[in-house]
Amino acid sequence: MRTDSKRWDDPVLVAAVAPLAIVMLLFFIIPLLMTVVLSFQTTQFYRLSWTWDLKVWTEVFSKPHYWTIMARTVVMALVCVVVCVLIAFPAAYALATRLRAYNAQIQILIIFAFLTDAVLKTFGWILVLDKSGVANWLLAHLGLGPEALNLLFTPTGTMIGMVYGLVVYPMFTIYLSLARIDRDLVLAAYDSGASRLRAFFEVTLPLARPGLYCGAVLVFVLSLGAFLEPKVLGGGTAPLASELIRQSFETRVNWPLGAALTLVLIVIGALSLSLAAFILMRGSANHERSVR
Repeated sequence: MRTDSKRWDDPVLVAAVAPLAIVMLLFFIIPLLMTVVLSFQTTQFYRLSWTWDLKVWTEVFSKPHYWTIMARTVVMALVCVVVCVLIAFPAAYALATRLRAYNAQIQILIIFAFLTDAVLKTFGWILVLDKSGVANWLLAHLGLGPEALNLLFTPTGTMIGMVYGLVVYPMFTIYLSLARIDRDLVLAAYDSGASRLRAFFEVTLPLARPGLYCGAVLVFVLSLGAFLEPKVLGGGTAPLASELIRQSFETRVNWPLGAALTLVLIVIGALSLSLAAFILMRGSANHERSVR
């Protein structure tokens, strides 16, 4: 079959790529370069001093405090990914296979979840997790005693808020993948003698992997920048990287340090995603070899 090769001197191809390239240049490449430049400057008397210096980077790599917070941020993001996927997959599977009659209503609810203000959702959890909140009120009526839960201003409270705010992303992407699976493939597996469990693991789950991976990446990236939940539900007791960067920019008025920490967080996120992609690709290759 003959395929038409694309050349970069093709005006149609250039016109199609130009808008995205301009957006990436203006809103990603240039700000990133400015952040790199800013990280090599210093501050004197709360004012930026344009002197090329490695002082800020020396401070970043010499203080374990920063790396403790970065490690905590990555761990919280990974835990959030696992919990979100464990919640989202069964929910998306039920929506795609058992509740097809309510597709329109479900899609509207998912869109509402995207549009609901994050501040409103986060502060709403205070009414639930507070010592005199809804959760303890319910537990007290179940005979578990007053104030059985003390989750507000703890890392667990932060995680609950993060999962609640981000679980809709993998739910949406997994739902789209499951909805596109050809039902005849699953029926063919049944006709071949496969049980429901085997058909799920050998047909449904592999075909749903794109949505699963996409949702996991979205949750991980957004978790690295979680800002409201650690501050409102965590009470600042276990700050994450976003709070550390905010304090560097606003409280300490040390913009070079904030820029350096921002770059460190970006690199950690990129390396984590690259490592995960490498492991998944290697696992898929080994699985294909074993099937052959």
